[in-house]
Amino acid sequence: MTKSSLQIGDVAARTGLSVSAIRFYEERGLVHPDRSMGGRRVFERADIRRLSFIRITQELGFSISQIAAALDGLPQGRTPTKADWAKLSTIFRADLDRRIEVMTRLRDRLDGCIGCGCLSLEACHLYNPEDREGAAGTGARLVLSRSETS
Repeated sequence: MTKSSLQIGDVAARTGLSVSAIRFYEERGLVHPDRSMGGRRVFERADIRRLSFIRITQELGFSISQIAAALDGLPQGRTPTKADWAKLSTIFRADLDRRIEVMTRLRDRLDGCIGCGCLSLEACHLYNPEDREGAAGTGARLVLSRSETS
């Protein structure tokens, strides 16, 4: 074990992940720790960033397979550089931008009409008179769609 390498408990403490979660990510091929002479997992400091990235992207709703596919683009056998991480970020940028747009519309319209056609809010007659949004189709179109229909 080198001076810069970490044991799994140290990595768990630094990332906020449980030891079992780190083992799970290893089983799924998302991290690749070395083994000490005694068979213990040995992580590089760069694995902290990788595991933190996994934690954040999972909390944002990305699947393990999406995360794994993105991480497969990072170099093996060396610590990823800032340029490597920047390249990886482009994979998520468009989806994150779309999610931000949807969440912004939801935040801005949650107290008004979201285009669901429910007519249950007292203000619906102002935003959605005679359920014109219902005639346009199903779902919360004013939040999920980029087009503004009302």
